[in-house]
Amino acid sequence: MFFDRLLNWRGEWFIEGWDTFGGHGYPIPGKYRTKEAALRAANRYLGKLEKMQPADSSGGQAGLQDEVYVRGPDGQSARVLPDM
Repeated sequence: MFFDRLLNWRGEWFIEGWDTFGGHGYPIPGKYRTKEAALRAANRYLGKLEKMQPADSSGGQAGLQDEVYVRGPDGQSARVLPDM
């Protein structure tokens, strides 16, 4: 029974984007089993954002660059900032 649960288990951690210019959220594909895995994915996505919305023209995370959040199994979200 325990192994059946593991085989059918779905990840409960997600990453989500926030379009600061448009003022709306958007899903980022992926489900993660742990907070750490979701944080790694969020940091990779922040790296992609830097290429799509360079800090020198968007103001970076303090300006109009999109924001990234990690949402856990309890439904609460936490903003992820780029590693400096």
